[in-house]
Amino acid sequence: MSSYARGLRDGFPFILMVFPFGMLFGVVATESGLTLTETVAFSVVVIAGAAQFTALQLMNEQAPVLVVLGSALAVNLRMAMYSASLTPHLGPAPLWQRVFISYFLVDQTYAGSILEFEKRPAMTLGEKSAYFFGLATPVCPPWYGATLLGAWLGAAIPTELGLDFAVPIAFLAMIAPMLRTPAHRIAAATAAALALGFAWLPYNFGLIVGGVGGMMAGARAEQYFEMRRGS
Repeated sequence: MSSYARGLRDGFPFILMVFPFGMLFGVVATESGLTLTETVAFSVVVIAGAAQFTALQLMNEQAPVLVVLGSALAVNLRMAMYSASLTPHLGPAPLWQRVFISYFLVDQTYAGSILEFEKRPAMTLGEKSAYFFGLATPVCPPWYGATLLGAWLGAAIPTELGLDFAVPIAFLAMIAPMLRTPAHRIAAATAAALALGFAWLPYNFGLIVGGVGGMMAGARAEQYFEMRRGS
């Protein structure tokens, strides 16, 4: 089986999370006043579900533009860490490939790729690129389609379907396999505790506090455990 086909196979289950997530965004966006074109363009240009929901909520709350942009960027700070983590594997790829890799770098493609690259260290650069794009195929185009479908159906989707439940389930399913080291678990626990503790802050600033605090705790924990291993 080719690397692309293996990535396609491994990425296919993500549709079960991506599709309801995308439909939910389409419904919420149109109910918030965005047109069909604006809603789909939002998903195509941004292609970051958590940041899209964050920005949409703040827009509904009439938050200042700088707060909307800053909050969305803060939610997406994890992409910078994803990029740094994948650079040793995909950094030498041609520029045109890196452009598409950066665009399709989302939670699902990162989680699947880094696990595969660590499991198969002998993969060539071409195989790694092919696997990444194989993962992206059943993740990103369905996101666009699900957003379009949700925007079309709008209020016709009954609330009892519980599409909003797909959001936390999607992130739990992606994050859980990645909590492999004590530093990872400390970062996740710290971020969750701070986000909950500062949930009272306006404009979802509690999420920013949790994200920054989690990264700091994880980095400090990693330094501590490296010192322990070196002593």
